[in-house]
Amino acid sequence: MLFNFQLSTPKEGLVDITNEVTEAITESGVNEGICIVYCPHTTAAITINENVDPELKADFLEGLDKSFPELASFNHAGGNSDAHLKSSAVGASETIIVSKGKPLLGTWQGIYFCEFDGPRVRKFFVKIIGG
Repeated sequence: MLFNFQLSTPKEGLVDITNEVTEAITESGVNEGICIVYCPHTTAAITINENVDPELKADFLEGLDKSFPELASFNHAGGNSDAHLKSSAVGASETIIVSKGKPLLGTWQGIYFCEFDGPRVRKFFVKIIGG
């Protein structure tokens, strides 16, 4: 079963989409299986990370900014090469085990849509496979 979601994003940031993914799993009726969360954008990404300390989001983005700074020497006409690099490094998707009708996440884990070139209206897909 495939679910399509849309969200408005900030200029740069991590948006918690754990509830949307959980709702898709519930609606699918799948008790045991796999859930794939996919981002079809080249300047955004999907990740699983800690969802307790809100300061971690800022640290995450600062680390990416230091690893992939915006450089005047970049040739890409879009002027957002750093966002493309961040997206590729973080990744376009995550696979989550579905167990007992819920995403199998660790105690401190959440699922995030990562925006590196906003603000924009973005979409992401959730595919549930199983029985």
